[in-house]
Amino acid sequence: MTHLLAVPALAGLLALPAASGSPALAPVDALYPELSAFYQDLHRHPELSLHEETTSAKVADRLRALGYDVTDHVGGFGVVAVLKNGKGPTLLIRADMDALPVEEKTGLPYASTVRVKNDAGDSVPVMHACGHDVHMTSLVGAAALLARAKKLWRGTLVLVGQPGEEGGDGARKMLGDGFLTRFPKPDFAIALHDDARLPAGEIGYTPGFSMANSDTVDITIYGRGGHGSAPQNAVDPIVIAARTVLALQTVVARESNPLDPVVVTVGTIHGGTKSNIIPDEVRLGLTVRTYKEDVRKRTLAAIERIAKAEALAAGVPKEPLVQTQLGYDATYNDPALTARVARALGGAFGKDRVKELPPVMGAEDFGQFGRAAGVPSLEFWLGATPRAKFEAAHGDATKLPGLHSSLFAPDPESTLKTGAAALTIAAIELLPARR
Repeated sequence: MTHLLAVPALAGLLALPAASGSPALAPVDALYPELSAFYQDLHRHPELSLHEETTSAKVADRLRALGYDVTDHVGGFGVVAVLKNGKGPTLLIRADMDALPVEEKTGLPYASTVRVKNDAGDSVPVMHACGHDVHMTSLVGAAALLARAKKLWRGTLVLVGQPGEEGGDGARKMLGDGFLTRFPKPDFAIALHDDARLPAGEIGYTPGFSMANSDTVDITIYGRGGHGSAPQNAVDPIVIAARTVLALQTVVARESNPLDPVVVTVGTIHGGTKSNIIPDEVRLGLTVRTYKEDVRKRTLAAIERIAKAEALAAGVPKEPLVQTQLGYDATYNDPALTARVARALGGAFGKDRVKELPPVMGAEDFGQFGRAAGVPSLEFWLGATPRAKFEAAHGDATKLPGLHSSLFAPDPESTLKTGAAALTIAAIELLPARR
């Protein structure tokens, strides 16, 4: 691979001139062995959402050793590290820390073999299948570079190790623990997220909506059970559920503006115990994805209306129970901030390695920080797929292990170097030494 510091513009940002014969600022290449060891340790020892006790301690210890003022146990196992360097803006940089209940099948020498009891008491495997180990290592790398490069920036850094991103509501828990009053309020908030759609060494960005609102709807349809041989004496909730699943697709096809993305997916159906028994009830589990808040409200209302209407048409003895759980809010990348950081990254890495990507309907809670603080935020994409594999698949992401896959295995060297350097460049762009 091409060493990042071989790019002249990037070298200028990440290496200070030697002073009084002292060595230049250690660049990413020299820092990599330490980052690699940290990454492999995190990968070997993943922890589930809201159980990141050891992981958060490792992150806190690294940042504390770099000279940051570190507070741990914020909103659970959250970590906040502050470094003040004169007058200037305040920048929040966030990395999430939790892993997933996935059995790793990568075959890597540092693969996770961890199994733990989840909150339900079940034994589950654990893996960093979403690359949060990449995020933490990139944050620590940038923290080291910025601590050594104080002549290049002015202001305050607020580095966040966030627990519970994978459905654990970690950002809200940290905000609820007084994050905005206990620590310097940011003027900008940024983060990165690894991405299998790009080869390692490349960066992606998406202005405006980048990720979606993510909500859950549980529907319980009540019928009247009976013998399978005498359906006339029962009210079959399975048939009602089937009609409901089909009718729900009209929310997208016939009730939504085609220019407003909406996804309604029925992910689970549970009902019945035996083939010759008509059950008393059937339960459906839905995930609902939208971008705009008005579309979100209209879609959720339509789902409830359709579920109740289908049941009423079938003459059910009891109205369906529709329970909606609002999840993550959409991630919105401030267009001006996105353009500013993208220009800086393009100037450092080369424009051919920094690309605009379309939005996705996945979800994240990073945007909660910027939304709560009322400041612009940006989460950009960090290519992670080994280039040889990416090229062999001709860039077709459907042929590559993606996030949450048991086979997801980033190219560690190129991904981590690029991640640490990108966060450093963004920070220097937003906290310039001269204004």
